Amino acid sequence: MNPITTDTPERADLRAAVAALGKGHGGDINELWKEAGKLGYLGINLPEEYGGGGGGIAELSIVLEELGAAGCPLLLLVVSPAICGTVISRFGTEEQKRRWLPGLADGSVRMAFGITEPDAGSNSHRITTTARRDGDDWVLTGRKVFITGVDTADATLIVGRTEDARTGKLKPCLFIVPRETPGFAYHHIPMELDSDERQFELVLDDVRLPADALVGDEDAGLLQLFAGLNPERIMTAAFALGMGRFALAKAVDYARTRQVWKEPIGAHQAIAHPLAQAHIELELARLMTAKAAYLYDGGDDAAAGEAANMAKYAAAEAAVKAVDQSVHTLGGNGLSAEYGLARLITASRVARIAPVSREMILNFISHQTLGLPKSY
Repeated sequence: MNPITTDTPERADLRAAVAALGKGHGGDINELWKEAGKLGYLGINLPEEYGGGGGGIAELSIVLEELGAAGCPLLLLVVSPAICGTVISRFGTEEQKRRWLPGLADGSVRMAFGITEPDAGSNSHRITTTARRDGDDWVLTGRKVFITGVDTADATLIVGRTEDARTGKLKPCLFIVPRETPGFAYHHIPMELDSDERQFELVLDDVRLPADALVGDEDAGLLQLFAGLNPERIMTAAFALGMGRFALAKAVDYARTRQVWKEPIGAHQAIAHPLAQAHIELELARLMTAKAAYLYDGGDDAAAGEAANMAKYAAAEAAVKAVDQSVHTLGGNGLSAEYGLARLITASRVARIAPVSREMILNFISHQTLGLPKSY
């Protein structure tokens, strides 16, 4: 069951090639990561002069969606090339680009992203991880939670806080912290989630960094931060779409072949119509995701922010509905390990919660798009 596509011929070829890679995947996520890097998929959004493919978030989102539709999503794609690679390629120094981007592009280097904190949650203005100057160095102190893949990452891009001397308001700054830096510690957070990428709490205890650990301009603030957060939302939408397509394909195949009475169960509208609705909603979400990627890759950060939030919201809702309906279509088999759907009941909720909750997206759209009074 192939999705309707508005891809260019090049993107259609990319989609087909990644789908073939995913379907031939043997189960080892590290081997899949290496193979995808060798084929140029991991860094397809990064500049060619630093080893990337010269594409954009549109191409990278195709990679994640198709791997997800094949049942083997690489969640770290959301973080390493999409957030960290994008921020470094847009705002990093020439030295930072040459040091980090080639490895991010071929998969030999992985980078995590640390923004969420125990007491900040959706309110990034309450971030308390501080970055203070000490001579030519920076010193970071604070905590982060629910940080993906720190154990396999060579470094983490940390969002720290400096304060404006006049207003005391948040000035987010981004720092590259290598994993073995003294004072940088991480602890596994057990999750009831079937995922190869694990979640961690970070503790930064007077982590001393050289001046060149700062990415971009100290005074650029939210511009640099959202250069990474908008791709994160687009990639989360792609993650959800892939998951929804995987679940729906399983259900459609089952409904087409499962026969209890005279005809397959898919002949009954009570089974067929909800699956058709799930397909429609996934396709609509795919169009918004493509629009968000188009706007972002075109350099329209403001419009991309709105579209990226809408895409993430729509894809998450569509994925949850597709997974739920797929499980119900299979009945008891939907909860068996054989079909691989039950684990998606929890996983599909991730897209509703992270990296921003659906409620905060509704807040954003009601205030920023509709012009209603702000409630947060």
